[in-house]
Amino acid sequence: MRGVIVVGLLLALTACAKPPSQTRNACAIFEQRDGLFNNWRRAAKGAEREYGVPVPILMATIYTESNFKHNARPPRTKLLGFIPWKRKSTAYGYSQALDGTWERYQRETGRWSARRTDFSDAMSFIAWYHRESAVKNGIPLNDPYQLYLAYHSGHAGYAKGSWRNNSEALSGAKRFTEITYTYARQLQSCPD
Repeated sequence: MRGVIVVGLLLALTACAKPPSQTRNACAIFEQRDGLFNNWRRAAKGAEREYGVPVPILMATIYTESNFKHNARPPRTKLLGFIPWKRKSTAYGYSQALDGTWERYQRETGRWSARRTDFSDAMSFIAWYHRESAVKNGIPLNDPYQLYLAYHSGHAGYAKGSWRNNSEALSGAKRFTEITYTYARQLQSCPD
């Protein structure tokens, strides 16, 4: 009996490591991750309650940044065109938070045990960061386009307008806005 329980726990943990199969459907994502200990809907709604950032924006941030891969990282650069070398940044996890920004989040919130590979922690970080964008840059919490530009460029970069001539940031903000509205429509009809 003990062996069956261990195998069951291992299978459950393995399933959590894989991204959901339908990442463009918010209802399907929540249905696939509705466990007792790993409940993504509960994590998203908790972050929304704490920071005031709508769930569709939180989910769209993870979709855009990591496509729900818990251990996502930027690709490595190549030395001499073929030798794997350093990564472009320290971005990591669901939220693609940089080392320094994640450390600031931990310090300012007191969440020292938070991990970038934990969905609930990533939700809280993203909500915290978007709330900071509202406070520092005056961006409404329901404006996905501007929130994405601040997330992509950083608060100081957003304030300086570094995104204005950055086609990657502008096209990313457009995609981010589209998936936010898609998720919002879907979440209106999801069973709770």
